[in-house]
Amino acid sequence: MFKKTFLLAFAAIAGTSVRAAPSSSRILTTDIDVLQYALTIEHIANAYYKGALAEFDDKVFADAGYSHDVRNRFVEIGSHEAAHVKLLSDILGSKATQPCIYEFLFTDVVSFVVLAGVLENLADSAYVGAIHLIQNPDYVTTAATILSVQARHATWVPSDPERSNPFNGAFDEPLPASSVIAQLMQFIKECPSPFNSTLPFDVRPFPTLTLSDDSPAAGDSIIAHFAAADGASDAGRKPAYVAWLGESKVEYSVLGPGGETIVPHGLKGVVYALAVSSENGKPSTANMLSGLAPAHIL
Repeated sequence: MFKKTFLLAFAAIAGTSVRAAPSSSRILTTDIDVLQYALTIEHIANAYYKGALAEFDDKVFADAGYSHDVRNRFVEIGSHEAAHVKLLSDILGSKATQPCIYEFLFTDVVSFVVLAGVLENLADSAYVGAIHLIQNPDYVTTAATILSVQARHATWVPSDPERSNPFNGAFDEPLPASSVIAQLMQFIKECPSPFNSTLPFDVRPFPTLTLSDDSPAAGDSIIAHFAAADGASDAGRKPAYVAWLGESKVEYSVLGPGGETIVPHGLKGVVYALAVSSENGKPSTANMLSGLAPAHIL
């Protein structure tokens, strides 16, 4: 199920347009920045479940082959996301960023379930990657209580409705805010003004990375393609590599002139791939050539 519907659910969204990614010049420098970042994530998750569950009733879930408790559990997850929005909004008060108009483009209940797993894993890695930036111990506790619930969501979705291995390894991947926002911006259609003044993100275009196989095995040869903002192919520009993020580490593979690359050994489960210009250290906005593409290494 993962291999086919994952591409339909996520790549269809990612391929709609090149949205925006944060500049390295201004991102998450204060506790308020981190909380606004968290609220941005929670607004998206809240809207995702609210919209999908209004569209898909118990019968739709049953007709798709899901057990009777699956939709109820998603309703519970949706209530968690709404509670997270309220808590963070209450803390931020008049500074709280407002929800945007979102476009998720799931095609049916199966693609909704798969994309839910993607979003929950992304949210989990976002909190893991940002919590160390918080200085106020009360805010650290707040973020930790949300993070632990996000991790439960990210575990339940693959293990119950998808019937697959929920574990990505001994450690979750801490993603930088720049990478996370590059992905989340693909779901944002329109935001109320002044959106950019309440968020700590300066944005610039990042191309979408697409993988020819989103469920490869280590050692497989696949095609990783991205295009520049002007539409020209970037796959043949040197140097270029694919960075594979997972289990709190990064593995690199060379990106050939036709986009060919070999999936590295040493990673399994849900990982995030992106094109970079350097294989030294972890990816950053200084060497990122594309946004993230989720994959599931077998």
